[in-house]
Amino acid sequence: MHFISQELEDYIEQHSEKEPELLAALNKETYQKILLPRMLSGHFQGRVLSMLAKLIRPLNILEIGTYTGYSALCLCEGMQENGTLHTIDIKEELIDFQRKHFDKSPWGKQIVQHLGEAVDIIPKLEVKFDLVFIDADKENYINYFNIILPKMNKGGIILSDNVLWSGKVLEPIHPNDISTKILVEYNALLKNDLRVETVLLPIRDGLTVSRVL
Repeated sequence: MHFISQELEDYIEQHSEKEPELLAALNKETYQKILLPRMLSGHFQGRVLSMLAKLIRPLNILEIGTYTGYSALCLCEGMQENGTLHTIDIKEELIDFQRKHFDKSPWGKQIVQHLGEAVDIIPKLEVKFDLVFIDADKENYINYFNIILPKMNKGGIILSDNVLWSGKVLEPIHPNDISTKILVEYNALLKNDLRVETVLLPIRDGLTVSRVL
């Protein structure tokens, strides 16, 4: 489902902050060399992530789902000077690609890459987070939320991507479509869980902002 016209998307980008040169280069190289480049956050959503991070001013950030590193660099733009971003992905073949672009940024030494399953890695991280971005396998969103919540500082923000899932959340769910089923349950969880307050934004494929109470 395409929520708004391409012309309107272009207008939105033109009237938002310009994409930084480093990220534009990363965007271009991702489309040239990496499979499924549409997974990239891209210009507009990247500027949204950057703005939210600048408003939150997190000390410690956790990202679940690194892909080529675009969203991580956007989040770093708002990180405190002595902050750290931990990012987790299962694709070993992307590690060097990510690191190359991380090291071109001002935050290379503050970005810690983790390779493996997030459900195994997160419990071992001895740190409290101010900002979390969930953008990985949808079937684990509820598991991620339950693991993350005890590691959040009060007032911390959890961002969840792809929560509209191309509009599939409104359609009859096929018995074999586990991702859509979990996302519908996850959206209901965020709405009803008294430990967070949530707003779902219709940005790209849906972005939920949840504040830990």
